[in-house]
Amino acid sequence: PHYMRGGKPGAYPSFKPLKFLPADLYDPSGGMRKQPEEKKARGRAIEINNGRLAMIGLFGFLAEAKVPGSVPILSKVGIPAYSGDVMAPFETNFHIF
Repeated sequence: PHYMRGGKPGAYPSFKPLKFLPADLYDPSGGMRKQPEEKKARGRAIEINNGRLAMIGLFGFLAEAKVPGSVPILSKVGIPAYSGDVMAPFETNFHIF
């Protein structure tokens, strides 16, 4: 179950019975299997924080694309502005080819 419904964060079901993936998505090499629970919990917390920082960074780029100058550091570093429409995938006439 989802972690908000009593599930454990980082506990993914195994795909091995389905036989369409050679390894599980979480810990494919089995390196975390033998680790103590404290180290697993710390690793999960680090991974959640990394995901949060990645989302903040992505939204910084999106904000700068929509409102030039809203993230001053991006213009000072010299990263070119995105000239496309970031909402294009959500429009009705979006197509890849």
